[in-house]
Amino acid sequence: MNLNLTGNHVKITPAMRNYVSAKVVKIKNHFDNIIDMNVTLSVEKLSQKAEANVHLRGKDIFVEANSSNMYASIDSLVEKLDRRIIKNKEKNTTHRNNNNLKRQEPEYSD
Repeated sequence: MNLNLTGNHVKITPAMRNYVSAKVVKIKNHFDNIIDMNVTLSVEKLSQKAEANVHLRGKDIFVEANSSNMYASIDSLVEKLDRRIIKNKEKNTTHRNNNNLKRQEPEYSD
């Protein structure tokens, strides 16, 4: 998984980079097939904003979070992203297992 971390109007410190990397491990534990993740941290007046764009196989997921503290924004971003990825994973497994023709009983007409 590639993790790209960028900052708009904020300098990305090593502490921020380590914090985001540690939080992303939680997401990677739930779902292995993450190809690429772009995280953007930005500051707009009093609002600290964190955005993430995750590229999965066949789907892109975008999540954003605002807060007055950058670390709180990152925490809420990871929670939202975790819920969205789990929802996508469950949707894929139910879709893949529902209408399986091999498991259906053949219909005989008299």
